[in-house]
Amino acid sequence: MHVAIGFKCHSGWAVAVAVGRDASGFHLIGRHRVDLIEPADSPWAKAPYHAAEELDADAAHALVQRAVQSTRSASTRVVRELCARLRDEGHELVASAVLTAAPMPDWMTEQVRAVHVRMHKAEGAMFPAALVAATAVCEVPLVAIVAKTLDERAAGAFGDAMAANAVVNALGRNAGPPWGADQKTAAIAAAIALASDPRER
Repeated sequence: MHVAIGFKCHSGWAVAVAVGRDASGFHLIGRHRVDLIEPADSPWAKAPYHAAEELDADAAHALVQRAVQSTRSASTRVVRELCARLRDEGHELVASAVLTAAPMPDWMTEQVRAVHVRMHKAEGAMFPAALVAATAVCEVPLVAIVAKTLDERAAGAFGDAMAANAVVNALGRNAGPPWGADQKTAAIAAAIALASDPRER
């Protein structure tokens, strides 16, 4: 079965929901909580700009770059492991659907540290960006969806918001817990990717 994985990120981790599609419709294949930071870096890398707040400019930049590498390494491992698991189950991963933050200016570390709200924004953008990069490394087609446009994208893929909600409700009907907002959001992102895949038409 063709499968897409939807990712909804938090600080240092994400919910990943795999959705498949065949002639009978959409199917929930699996859901996972995945870590997006290497374990050795987890005490500080969830919020690297805050961790670097008291450091000098060079040390702060080095720490932020270390966090970026940690998230990219962990994210690449996550995508590879999910691909392998799906292949072992007889599926084909056709897309990674990542809910992303709104685009940010290409600020330097010191420009981010200069304004506290920028630190939060940069940290929020770091984890989706790592999954986007991991998707490219693993040579999986990417469907990037700016989170605030999810409803619009869903309505475009399924015709209207009610149809999109019906897909998510059907996926969760027999899923059991957890099936909260994160799982629903990741699932609809995955379903959008499948609905946009020309091989599924």
